[in-house]
Amino acid sequence: MMLDFHWLHPYLLWLSPLALLPWLNHNQDKTVAWVDFIPVDPLSKFIGFSLKLLATIVLLNLIIALAGPYLPEKKVERVAEGAEIVLLFDRSRSMDDAFAVKGQPTMRTVATKDSKRRIAKSFLIEFVKKRPDDRFGFVLFSSHAFDLLPLTYSKEAILATINASALGKGLSETDMAKALLKAADMFQGQPYRGSRIVMLVSDGGQDMDDEQRAKIKALYQELRITVYWIYMRSMQGMTLDEADDDNMLWLDTPERKLHTFFNEIDMPYRAFEVESVKTFSEALDEIDQQQTQTLIVEETLPKEPKERLFYWLALIAMLLLTLAQLYSVWGVRKAHE
Repeated sequence: MMLDFHWLHPYLLWLSPLALLPWLNHNQDKTVAWVDFIPVDPLSKFIGFSLKLLATIVLLNLIIALAGPYLPEKKVERVAEGAEIVLLFDRSRSMDDAFAVKGQPTMRTVATKDSKRRIAKSFLIEFVKKRPDDRFGFVLFSSHAFDLLPLTYSKEAILATINASALGKGLSETDMAKALLKAADMFQGQPYRGSRIVMLVSDGGQDMDDEQRAKIKALYQELRITVYWIYMRSMQGMTLDEADDDNMLWLDTPERKLHTFFNEIDMPYRAFEVESVKTFSEALDEIDQQQTQTLIVEETLPKEPKERLFYWLALIAMLLLTLAQLYSVWGVRKAHE
């Protein structure tokens, strides 16, 4: 175990030979004219040896404790259930519009009237809190995509990022292609630990050119990424699937083009059309139930100080020496009574 230790003050270990001082103390040796007068007393020899040994233990443990032993920070892997999730959050201006429909029941702790971005923020926070073993990343996008937080196990970091993402006002333009590529890039160079997800939270789509489509398709297939689209509908009555309505004006919308593109490429994909806090809640609950696959979780064990153990060993040995000294004083007093 000592070989695993690191030291804050390793130079103090050079004082370790001081622990031999009790064995060099001969102040109590007596000169006897005839050694045959001294009776053989094995018990006294054992007690004397034990007292010197206890003194050595006190000195040695104090020196080791002062040197600051500790186990360094290390990473360990364990098997859990969950996924690696990149939250891809839309901060375009349309996300500042009202979302919740009057009269819809509330399934979670959010208001029934609020902007889309605030509703999304509240639901995402609760989603993160209920998934302790997931690894989260965060990408914010409008006219540009920003990888605000790389993949991390820190729930405090991802919750703070989600809260910050809801501040301010959105921009008018949206570059969905850059955002999708930025989200996938977070998995580049990472060992495959289990289910990989890009969760797109947006109220719109984009018509991408052939080059952008090819890049996204190749990257998502190579990295084995599943896409969930939480689509916060902007127009009443419009759905992503063309077969669900007969309005020719909606057949060429960017949302439907993006939905069609996701369906045509060979990757796992699911869209959730949400138009109220109730349907938003149901969508996240379904994702939560689906994504419980085996996941290799990497945990960082913090630095662990170990000097307390040696202080306790020194204290116990010192107490035994004190008791022995008190017993000797008591014995001398009894002998002179």
